[in-house]
Amino acid sequence: MVEVSRRRAIEDVASDLFRANGYAATSVRDIARALDLQGPSLYAHVTSKEDVLWAIVDRAAARFETAADLAKGPGGDPASRLAALVRAHVGVIVADAGAAGVFVHEWRALGDDRRAAILARRDAYERRFRAVIEDGMATGAFAMTDAGLAATAILSMLNGIPGWFDPAGRLGPDRIADHFADFALRLVQGADR
Repeated sequence: MVEVSRRRAIEDVASDLFRANGYAATSVRDIARALDLQGPSLYAHVTSKEDVLWAIVDRAAARFETAADLAKGPGGDPASRLAALVRAHVGVIVADAGAAGVFVHEWRALGDDRRAAILARRDAYERRFRAVIEDGMATGAFAMTDAGLAATAILSMLNGIPGWFDPAGRLGPDRIADHFADFALRLVQGADR
C-alpha cells in the first residue's frame, strides 16, 4: 500500500508541476525536489518521466470515459443526453483540475504508441458528443449544423476549464456545470430556440 500511495503522490505532484510549467519544462529533479526526495530515489518508484505522464493521462482518460458511460439525461432526449455529457465532463475536470489539465494539454508529449492510443480514445470520446448532436439534428431538437464541428466547439469550451477553475471561486462545480450545459445547448439549438 505504501508503494501505491508513494506512486500516487509522485503522480499528483507531477500533475501539478506539468500543469503549471508544462511537461517539457518539468524535470525529474523538479518532481523529486517537490517530494523532498533525491532524484535517483524517485526511480525506485517510476521508470521515467513519460511513465508518470502516461499514468496521469491514462487515469484521466478513464475518468472521462467512465463519467460519460454513466451520464444519462432525465428524458433520454438528445438535449438531456448532451447536457448530461457536458455535466459529466465538467465533473471530471473540477474533481481533479490538475490531472484534467495535464490530459488536455500535455498528452502530445507522450511517445508515438502512447500518443496514438490516447488520440484514439479522445476520438472515441468526441464521437459520443457527435452522435448525440447527430441524433438531435435528426429529430429536429438541434439546428442543422456540422455535428463534428459542434462537438469540437463544445469540448474545446469545456477543456478550457482547467486553466481557470478555482475550487474556492465564485461558482461551485454544479453551477459551472449548469452554465456550460446551457452554453452547449444554446450552441446546437440555434437562435430560434
